[in-house]
Amino acid sequence: MTKNDIATALSKILSSKKEADAAVNKVFEEIINALKNSEKVVITGFGSFNVFETKTKNGRNPKTGEKLVIAPMKKIKFKLSKDFFD
Repeated sequence: MTKNDIATALSKILSSKKEADAAVNKVFEEIINALKNSEKVVITGFGSFNVFETKTKNGRNPKTGEKLVIAPMKKIKFKLSKDFFD
């Protein structure tokens, strides 16, 4: 399922496809903004998105074998709701 499929389904209960596209885009925009601000996003009955930061770790370049340090970075973790399959 794509974002367009969601908007098409939503257009059946809204007045137009254009309005449905705007609604879907706004929802995703708000989720993205919350995650950028390191806020937890909880969608009841679906799941939650959480931002976490990885630790610094040692790695190596597989081509040259040179050792290097991998800097910490932010990642997003999704946890499925317990009610999802009920």
